[in-house]
Amino acid sequence: MPEVRDKPISLELSGITKVYPGAIALNKVSLSIRSGEVVGLIGENGAGKSTLMKVLGGTIAPDEGRVVIDGETVRSLTPARAAGLGIAFVHQELNPFSNLDVTANVLLGREMRRGVLGFLDRPSMENKVGPILKLLGTRFGPKDPVAELSLADQQLLEIARALSINVRLLILDEPTSSLTLSETNRLLDVIRKLRAEGVAVLFITHRLAEIVEVADRVVALRDGCNAGELSRQEISRDTMVRMMIGRDVNQFYEKSDHAPGRPVLDIKGLRTRAYPHQSVDLCLLAGEISCLAGLVGAGRTELARAIFGIDPVEGGRIEMDGKPLRGNSVPEAIAAGICLVPEDRKAEGLFLDFAVTENIAMPSHAALARRGFVNHAAVTRLAEASRQKLRIKASGLNRAVAELSGGNQQKVVLAKWLAMNPKLIILDEPTRGIDVGAKAEVYHLMQELAAQGVALLMISSDMEEVIGISDRVAVMCRGKINGILDRGELTEENILRLAVE
Repeated sequence: MPEVRDKPISLELSGITKVYPGAIALNKVSLSIRSGEVVGLIGENGAGKSTLMKVLGGTIAPDEGRVVIDGETVRSLTPARAAGLGIAFVHQELNPFSNLDVTANVLLGREMRRGVLGFLDRPSMENKVGPILKLLGTRFGPKDPVAELSLADQQLLEIARALSINVRLLILDEPTSSLTLSETNRLLDVIRKLRAEGVAVLFITHRLAEIVEVADRVVALRDGCNAGELSRQEISRDTMVRMMIGRDVNQFYEKSDHAPGRPVLDIKGLRTRAYPHQSVDLCLLAGEISCLAGLVGAGRTELARAIFGIDPVEGGRIEMDGKPLRGNSVPEAIAAGICLVPEDRKAEGLFLDFAVTENIAMPSHAALARRGFVNHAAVTRLAEASRQKLRIKASGLNRAVAELSGGNQQKVVLAKWLAMNPKLIILDEPTRGIDVGAKAEVYHLMQELAAQGVALLMISSDMEEVIGISDRVAVMCRGKINGILDRGELTEENILRLAVE
């Protein structure tokens, strides 16, 4: 167990207010936490959680209110002072240094040195990092290059970095958004161990089942204000949802009956670069929501990228509507009616500095052009129609996508593809990092598209989501499909049995 400070921590935020031009981000918000306590902080995207964390981390100063740590009011909290007080963050957005190895990332800025010349003491550094990785149960070691880590492993790397300081308060912002069920359970065990060691944990997540598992209290924010607080005995999923959005979400995993239609995509003996010795057979039907389940590293994303033409294939055949895709290219896949909503929407699905309008219209420029020139009126009409249909919340269509919440960014990714009337939509972790209200809207949209005859292939590590939304589930393990389960067979036990064989 990493060392923790002997002195217990006491933190109290009182009446915190932060106003930006045209918007009140926080309005007299209060929150407290003590050593050995896990507090779940919940709220929809835009509720004020991130702003509150920035205040606590010292990156922004509140306009009003007090930050009291260990009984003393801290008037000018900075990131360095927060770290010095034993406050460590694990942010949702991952920013590893991919040109360095694991040890260098974990101890960046706190390297151990030896001798009068100050050379790096690599053995001592690796000896410090090794036990932290063992605690987290990582598949990677201190010497592994970060460039080779998966998104889930990068998430665990961020947690290891936070644990490497003498942490008294650990703030976790969506730490399980890229983790499988087994990795999530391992992290929840780590949280319990830290609590037993006297560490305070502020746990921010949209996965409410995890809050039920480990939280001692829950604090909810809505529209920048305190929306309520729950004791351990009061915590339940339905109660948390009501506090977050002010209403019940009935039939959260809305499932409507729709008869599957003709085969849309037919894969025979497909072999990917990631698993060249394994072949995949899969048939997707119009009007059906299929899911690829499995552990991280099972080959699900690699299969999706091969279908969409991003990655080359080693062999096999891909057919759309009975016609082979021969070019193994993205333009050919798009022309055939395939679109991909990637796992990392910011890096692969959006132009963050571009406006909402430009992002939505980007794939449709050819159809929106007149005599070689883009018809800006048509672009605006398309973007406005998409905003209304998907209920994209933005103060204006000319706002940069980077300024939108995670849920609304995901809607923009969906909007740009829906404008092309696709036949098959591949959604890789479609609700990763978005709030419960936005999730419900994504599920509703998926049902609508299936009812219209669109085939959907979802990749998800959220077991509740897999069981709640899928018509069929193909379970992958080490690059092959171990089995396909129909809706009546969908249980956590059945899926996990196939995922680990």
